[in-house]
Amino acid sequence: MHAVDVSDVLIGRGRSRRPWILTLDINGRPHRWVSWQAACTYHARGMVAWSIGDEAFRILGGTSRITGQRSSMSSQSIIAIKGRALRPASFRQVPPLSNRELFRRDRHTCAYCGTTLPGAQLTRDHVEPVSRGGRDVWMNVVTACRHCNQKKDNKRPEQAGMALLYAPYVPNKAEFLILSNRNILADQMDFLLQHLPSQSRVRDLDA
Repeated sequence: MHAVDVSDVLIGRGRSRRPWILTLDINGRPHRWVSWQAACTYHARGMVAWSIGDEAFRILGGTSRITGQRSSMSSQSIIAIKGRALRPASFRQVPPLSNRELFRRDRHTCAYCGTTLPGAQLTRDHVEPVSRGGRDVWMNVVTACRHCNQKKDNKRPEQAGMALLYAPYVPNKAEFLILSNRNILADQMDFLLQHLPSQSRVRDLDA
């Protein structure tokens, strides 16, 4: 178990970062990321139904003037919250679109030339250009390098002679949780991988 101080968080392999705790509904469906402070609140209020995960954190609090002992609370990296179960439809809700999650969905790979680049050198390309009525939605956007985006301009791929190397798709809830957390832990990743859609391109994503 890792000792976690409220002012600094040290997790595995000596790297300093703040842990995000994965919350589930009572039936074990992935719900959202919460801070370790929020996880402490759930534990303190008796709202944690059960917990799993290889990583466990001991959060250190204040020191008692009477006993001289420091208070602490433990939480595993995945916790199920008591209460009403999430509706199955909520798991299929379309997550918000941002460049960071888009680039991670597409493995930082240009959909036209196949080049893999860092995010600063990538752009969001609309397969059906906005100027032609295309929408800014998951099913109409792909990752493109700046050169290919400029070459395609406001044309459709077939008009520009630039075939798509992969098709866009909408990430489900589990996949979006992976895409939106750069510091995801191995046990959290293993859990979420079980809930990915078959077309997911993030199964081998380095989290």
